[in-house]
Amino acid sequence: MNLINICDELKSNAYPGRGIIIGRSEDGKHAVLIYFITGRSESSRNRIFVPEEDGIRTEAFDPSKLNDPSLFIYHPVRIYDGHLIVTNGDQTDTIRDNMLADNSFHSALIKREFEPDANYTPRISGLILPDGSYKLSILKSLDGDPACCCRSFFEYDTAIAGAGHFISTYKCDGNPTPSFEGEPKLISVTGNLSEFATGIWNALNADNKVSLYGLSKDIHSGTNESILFNKYSK
Repeated sequence: MNLINICDELKSNAYPGRGIIIGRSEDGKHAVLIYFITGRSESSRNRIFVPEEDGIRTEAFDPSKLNDPSLFIYHPVRIYDGHLIVTNGDQTDTIRDNMLADNSFHSALIKREFEPDANYTPRISGLILPDGSYKLSILKSLDGDPACCCRSFFEYDTAIAGAGHFISTYKCDGNPTPSFEGEPKLISVTGNLSEFATGIWNALNADNKVSLYGLSKDIHSGTNESILFNKYSK
């Protein structure tokens, strides 16, 4: 396999927007999840991750600078019944609620589309199943045309030790900002959770990085280990 070094990839991209990484540890024993935020605007940068019993939520670092909470305040990660859900918006709850009603990841996201902002920001989502297999999705406009929502789904029924996939909202910086293109990128997953997550945090653009959350789940025992970085702390 031709695996991309995700740290090198991110060092060469000043603005990937929000990003999801899902994969398997080098020893094959742990499912690995990373979610990060980068931002250019004051509102985008005015966020921190806060741990919750069932995952994390975003919170305004300075509430006086919060303009539209609907696009900036949400639960990026929800954990329930051995499942790990990660998204860049409030579709996290759409997926969880839909699955609790005995429906699917796919049917939940058919109900949603890209974000209603000036960039028609894609909605990216991921799901890790109890056995470590996983799914990714991106909902985006058709080449910047909001008249059509393109919904893509990627399912990986076997997680490969030392490998994973990366998807982000944006391809790179720009005006307008171009959406992510193609399939999720096949990347290497190296080291323990702390080493892997710290490497990614350090690779993100110093001006634009906002927060990062990492989680490692033991496939056999179901126990979780997590790590969190915020550029600003209260």
